[in-house]
Amino acid sequence: MVLWVAIVLGIVQGIFMFFPVSSTSHLALAQHFFIWTGQDMPSPDSAEMILFDLIVHVGTLVSIAVVFRNSLAKFLRDAINGFLATLRMKPSSKDLLFVKLSLLGLFSVAVTGIIGYPMKSQFENVFAHPLLMSLTLVITGLLLWWTDILPERKIGLREIGFGVALVIGVGQGLALIPGFSRSGLTIAFALFAGLKRRWAAEYSFFIAFPTILGATLLQAMEVVGYGSKITIGFPALATGFIVSALVGIAALYLVVHMLYKAKFRFFSYYVWCLALGIIVSHLIL
Repeated sequence: MVLWVAIVLGIVQGIFMFFPVSSTSHLALAQHFFIWTGQDMPSPDSAEMILFDLIVHVGTLVSIAVVFRNSLAKFLRDAINGFLATLRMKPSSKDLLFVKLSLLGLFSVAVTGIIGYPMKSQFENVFAHPLLMSLTLVITGLLLWWTDILPERKIGLREIGFGVALVIGVGQGLALIPGFSRSGLTIAFALFAGLKRRWAAEYSFFIAFPTILGATLLQAMEVVGYGSKITIGFPALATGFIVSALVGIAALYLVVHMLYKAKFRFFSYYVWCLALGIIVSHLIL
């Protein structure tokens, strides 16, 4: 893979990781386009190309760490203090709250794994079928539209329970299907479960860390374990990682602003147009 292609794919990931319109579908479509125009690169459904996708996903975790640095630092500090106080058998109500939130986050990630891991190969097959991605994009648009017309949500941090965490984990598990947006589905499912908009966003992006890191580790082990030949060089992998992180910072600031203002419906128009474009191009070509 040449560096300018890695740069373009890093930009695509940085923007669409946080725009709730499915970064995986945009990456796959961009890769299909590059292959169609004669670029020498692996198929979008190959193990090494999926590994590249996960690496640029890890790049956007840097974006989350930068944008939510204050909230993340506070959460980690309070969670660590909470677990230490619990071990000393002297937890305060605040300590117990952050211990509970940590466990709920891990529970959501576990639910995602239970849904996603057994269906991994079936989900990955969607990369090779643009028409299937057009269907999931249409569904994504409907969900985003729905989030804007929901009445004010009532559940805050102290009221989050395992039911809410379960719903969010299911949403994140379904988002492993190309065409579904991870941020879009987890935020949408959190809102449907009653979580306030601010906490829906922060919970969604916080659980991205263990989810994406775990998926990347599993994919790397699969590539190594099956002896897959890696033709994507380190410079291309590093370039995609850095570009996705830098572009993702700006994209995430914009998305958080639009979520708080209940303007996700604008993304619905985009994904519906994209789905229509995929269908038309498939029929023509």
